[in-house]
Amino acid sequence: MNNRKAFIVGIKSLIITEQEKSFLKKYRPWGVILFSRNIKTINQTKKLTDIIKKIFNDKNYPILIDQEGGRVNRLKNIILFDNLTSEFYGNLYQSNKKEFFAYYQLFVDKTSHLLKNIGVNINSVPVLDLRYKGASGVIGDRSFSKNKKIVSRLGDVCINLFHKNSIGTVMKHIPGHGLAKVDSHNFTPIINKSLKFLTKNDFYTFENKKSFFAMTAHVIYKNLDPINTVTHSKLLISFIRNKIGFKNILISDDLSMKSLKDNIKTNTTKAFEAGCNIVLHCNANLKEMEIIANNSPLIDSFIIKKTSQFYNILS
Repeated sequence: MNNRKAFIVGIKSLIITEQEKSFLKKYRPWGVILFSRNIKTINQTKKLTDIIKKIFNDKNYPILIDQEGGRVNRLKNIILFDNLTSEFYGNLYQSNKKEFFAYYQLFVDKTSHLLKNIGVNINSVPVLDLRYKGASGVIGDRSFSKNKKIVSRLGDVCINLFHKNSIGTVMKHIPGHGLAKVDSHNFTPIINKSLKFLTKNDFYTFENKKSFFAMTAHVIYKNLDPINTVTHSKLLISFIRNKIGFKNILISDDLSMKSLKDNIKTNTTKAFEAGCNIVLHCNANLKEMEIIANNSPLIDSFIIKKTSQFYNILS
């Protein structure tokens, strides 16, 4: 594991090209992330992930996915989860806790079973952003609730159930994306709330979580750091570590999102300088991937230790 570099990349399509194989062998990213473009059938995807794991000679090699249910469903070519949104489960929890636990366990068990069948071992859930009226629809029904206690509680349930199923989780978007009025895929959200308000509400949902991984929000908290998004803010990452208390691996959100205004090289170096452990790049553009690879450090002893702890839950 020692000679891997601290970044995650995507690949272009259903099969891995020779060029992509060469890239993985040469630059040795910490992990690979899959999207719908990579998934047509269970067998095809399993072949793809087997090839990736073989390159690294590691059956536990980190392979990630965003499989939330609802509209964020990378398995849509295999199964539809259209109505099974986080909001659906949040509402069910409020109306009938017994039913919620039965249904949600079934949902996580089935999702985990599918992920293991295709060779994926990390799911980018739970979304712990609060739902706010008048905010951008980018979060919307991906949030469990507008109630911070429900979001926090269901976050714990989600992380715990996936761990029992030998799947790691990436809670997102730390320390909170819910107040964003624009979609960070296309614009830079600027949030004006006070530290007191944020600590009591948005940041609360991320406290005391046992997730091995967390993903940063590409948002600016104007009253805390008026210049940098969380991903590029030393101050906010220090806050995530010391006040929110997240002690595991911190992954940047996708560096090719338009919320970040610098070029790919600067976006990469700034994320590491701010305190992200690993950076994420999703669009499978090899030219961009090479820039990220050349500007990412080798994984350090902290990442090695935490990755080993994650490997311990895999069966």
